[in-house]
Amino acid sequence: MTAAGEETFIAAVKPLVDAIGGEMLPPDEAGPDDVVLSWQGADAVAVRLPQLADSLDHILAAMERKRGKPLAELDRKAKQEVVRVLEARGAFSVRHGVETVASALGVSRFTVYNYLNREKGA
Repeated sequence: MTAAGEETFIAAVKPLVDAIGGEMLPPDEAGPDDVVLSWQGADAVAVRLPQLADSLDHILAAMERKRGKPLAELDRKAKQEVVRVLEARGAFSVRHGVETVASALGVSRFTVYNYLNREKGA
């Protein structure tokens, strides 16, 4: 593979790696839990995936950027939508996920559980 082709491939996957909060490193530095991506038959880059708790923080930060303001400043309906999206993404399977989300939304854990139960009952 040409160096330019490899650079193009790496540039193409970088936004995805950034979106999930991963880290790119040379394939020869990959650990057992890293994902090595190949391009045209050669290892091009390794991706170190974030820990789940770090991913949740990354997701919350991305949601704030997308909405243009802190999640705690959202109205109740918007906060319920955030909880719905996070539930679909598995955020509440992470240890302390409810507490982390409650803190980001500026609500109690009880409120987050109410939002979750509301979704299940709807």
